[in-house]
Amino acid sequence: MDDQTIDQFKSALPATLKKSVNQSLIDKINKTLSDPDMYETYRENLLSYTKVMAEGKFKVENYIHAVKYVSHKLMGKTNMDAFSSTFPDKIQRWSAQGVASKDMASYVTAYNKSKLVNLIMEQTLVPSWVLNQDMYQKALNVQAELMMTANSEKVRSDAANSILTHLKQPETQKMELSVGVKEDSSIASLRQATMELARHQRLAMEAGAMNAQEVAHSEIVINGEAEVVDDD
Repeated sequence: MDDQTIDQFKSALPATLKKSVNQSLIDKINKTLSDPDMYETYRENLLSYTKVMAEGKFKVENYIHAVKYVSHKLMGKTNMDAFSSTFPDKIQRWSAQGVASKDMASYVTAYNKSKLVNLIMEQTLVPSWVLNQDMYQKALNVQAELMMTANSEKVRSDAANSILTHLKQPETQKMELSVGVKEDSSIASLRQATMELARHQRLAMEAGAMNAQEVAHSEIVINGEAEVVDDD
């Protein structure tokens, strides 16, 4: 993994997980990326699905494994083949320990149903309206033909209405941005007390009852509590 990819990977992770990207983890990522035929796929998927880490419930190492597993699944591999490509050491250990094939299959099925794997799989799904864009256009063409050639006035009207509905220009959404500051009672009280103090100070100075130094050390009274105003 080059420095740019490492930086991109770190920036895509939640702040709470950035510190977990150490040299040991980078070595594991590099091992994952070592397959030249899968390098680009692994790299893009590692950077693309970090949204599932937003809640910080999963370890980064587990995320890397899950991305690798999902990458193989997206190539059409079976659960077992994808798992074997992701965890070859584990499969080798199970075989050496004499773990029965049906038990291995159960472990693999459980992993395939795990929350992290399924969250990543959800990220890979393409919206149906994108997959069926060609059918959408064909349906519009049929409606257009019916609108122009149908014998029934109702059919022509319904077809025209359907086209108008689906090709309607999106309505402009009015966005209002509030830049004001909502005052609470304490801010309002402070403003009122400040205005009262300034008024009394002005009157006192005009009457010669206060000098500038006394004004500088005056108190603002808010809800019965005094705050000292000091310019020093």
